Amino acid sequence: MKFPKAHTLKQIAHLISTEYIGADDFPVLGMNEIHVVESGDIVFVDHPKYYGKALESAATIVLINKKVDCPEGKALLISDDPFRDFNKLTLHFKPFQSSDSAISQTVKIGKNTIIQPNCFIGNNVVIGDNCIIHSNVSIYDDTIIGDNVTIHAGTVLGASAFYYKNRTEGYDQLKSGGRVIIENNVDLGALCTIDKGVTGDTIIGEGSKLDNQIQVGHDTRIGKKCLIASQVGIAGCVIIEDEVTIWGQVGITSGITIGTKAIISAKAGVSKSLEGYKSYFGVPADDFRSKYKEIAAIRKIPEILEKLKNL
Repeated sequence: MKFPKAHTLKQIAHLISTEYIGADDFPVLGMNEIHVVESGDIVFVDHPKYYGKALESAATIVLINKKVDCPEGKALLISDDPFRDFNKLTLHFKPFQSSDSAISQTVKIGKNTIIQPNCFIGNNVVIGDNCIIHSNVSIYDDTIIGDNVTIHAGTVLGASAFYYKNRTEGYDQLKSGGRVIIENNVDLGALCTIDKGVTGDTIIGEGSKLDNQIQVGHDTRIGKKCLIASQVGIAGCVIIEDEVTIWGQVGITSGITIGTKAIISAKAGVSKSLEGYKSYFGVPADDFRSKYKEIAAIRKIPEILEKLKNL
C-alpha cells in the first residue's frame, strides 16, 4: 500500500509515538507485508525468529520491537507492539469510510455495464465496460473490476483478511487496507467471497472462471484462465499460476504456489507448493503416480500383518 504522498521517518514515528533509528528526513513511501515489500515500504516484525527476514527484505523501514543493528541504507521504528502500530498506520492512511447510498457517488461504471437491484458498491470502486453485476452483490471500497466481467448473486468482494494475533484478552485483527482486483473476462459464481489484501491486492487473473461458493483469502493471486469448481477454499498469500484447474471442495493452505496448468482433483488437501503440468489428488495432495503407489502399499498392510502372525 503506497501512501498518497511521501512521508519522512520523523513524521511516521510521530504518528505512532515511537523511537526511530535513521535520518529525520528518511523517505517513507508506503507499508506492506513481508511478501510484497518494496524499497520505501515499512514492514513490521514482532518475533526474533523473523528479525533476519524482515531486516534483509526489500523494505527500507522496519517496525520492530527491539533495538538491533540497523542495516545500511535502512531505518528502524522501535515499538513495544509493532502489530498494534502497523494497525494504527493502516487506520490512518486507509480509514473506514461509511456510505450513505447503495452505490457510492465516487463509483466509476463503464459503458453497457448492468447493475441489478439490491447491490452495494462502495467508495472509489471502478467497474469496466460490458459487465453484469447480479443482485445482492457487495463490492467493498477501492475494488477494481475490468471489462466483460460477470458476478453472480450474493458474491462479496473485499471483506477483511482473516488474520489475527492471539492476545491474553482475545484475538486482535490485523486491519486490511488492500484491494481486490478482478481482471477482464472473469466470471464469478454465486456466493463467492474474495477478501482484500492486508496492504496489497488480491487478484483474479484475466479469463479465470470461478464456480459458486468459493473462498479466496487475502493477498492471493490467481493467474490467467484458471478454472475453479464449487466449494474450494484458498487461504491467504497463495500464488496460483496460469491455467490451473481446481475441482470441488479442495482446501489450499496459505503461502504456497501452485504451478502453471496443474490439475487438482476434488476433495484434495493442498499443504505444500505443487509443480505445474502435473495432476494431483488426496490428503495431503500428491501427484497421481506417487499417490497410487501409496494406496497400493496401504492395501498390502493386512496381507503383511497376516504373514507376520503366521511366522
